[in-house]
Amino acid sequence: MQVFDAHFHIIDPDFPLQSNQGYTPLLYRTEDYLQEAEKYSMTGGVVVSGSFQGYDQSYLIHALEKLGPGFVGVTQLPPSVTEEKVLELHEKGVRGVRFNIKRGGRAQLRHMEELAWKVHRWTGWHAELYVEASMLEELKPVIKRLPAISVDHLGLTAAGFETLLELAAEGVRVKATGFGRVDLNVPEALARIYQANSEALLFGTDLPSTRAPRPFQASDIEIIKEVLGEKGQRNVLYENAKKWYRIEPDKE
Repeated sequence: MQVFDAHFHIIDPDFPLQSNQGYTPLLYRTEDYLQEAEKYSMTGGVVVSGSFQGYDQSYLIHALEKLGPGFVGVTQLPPSVTEEKVLELHEKGVRGVRFNIKRGGRAQLRHMEELAWKVHRWTGWHAELYVEASMLEELKPVIKRLPAISVDHLGLTAAGFETLLELAAEGVRVKATGFGRVDLNVPEALARIYQANSEALLFGTDLPSTRAPRPFQASDIEIIKEVLGEKGQRNVLYENAKKWYRIEPDKE
C-alpha cells in the first residue's frame, strides 16, 4: 500500500538551528529520511518546521528541492510576513503555516487568527497547531473562526480529547502522528476520530521523533491498519493527506 507521510522533520546543520527550552536536536538530513522512508513505501510527504528552526525557510526549500515531486512543506512565519514572501514560498512548495503553541508559548496566539487568514487568502494554505488538546476548549472560539486547521499528534493529551473530537467532526484535521508522545489510548482515539470524520486523520511518521519518549516505529502503521480496516487505512495513510495538501496526481 502507498503511504503519504504528512509529518516529518529535516534537521540539517548547514542551515540555522536554534535551541528551544535548552534543547538542540540531533541531525537528520534529507538522505537520512529517504533511507528510512524507503522501508515504508512512502510516495511523498510533508516537511514540517520545528521550534528549533524559527522563521528560517532556507533549510526547507533545500530539503524540498532534494526530496522532489510529491513533497511539500509547512513553515513558521512572523506576523509581519508579506504577501510577496508567502507567494514565493508557495512557488517553492510550501503549503501551510505552523503555530507551535506547545514549544513556542502562548504569545503566538495573539497573531494566530490574523496570520492564518492572511496566508489562506493569499494561497489557500491551512494552519497547523502543535497544541495540547487540554487547551482546545479555551481556543475553540478562535479555531472555529479559522478557514482551515489541523492539530498535531492526536492532540497529545486525554484531557480535552472530547473537544478535539468535536472539532474533527466539524472539519478540523488531526495528525495521526507521534504515538510515542501521547498520554491517551491510541487505538481508541483513532477509531473515534475516524468515526466522527473519515477525512480527518492524516498519518505521519514524525521522524526523527525529536524529544519523543518513544520514537516512531513500524508498529505505528500496523495500529492504523488493525483499527481502521482496508478502506480506513487507505484514507488515513494516503488519501486524506494527499487531498489536504493538494498534491497533484502527476506529482506522485
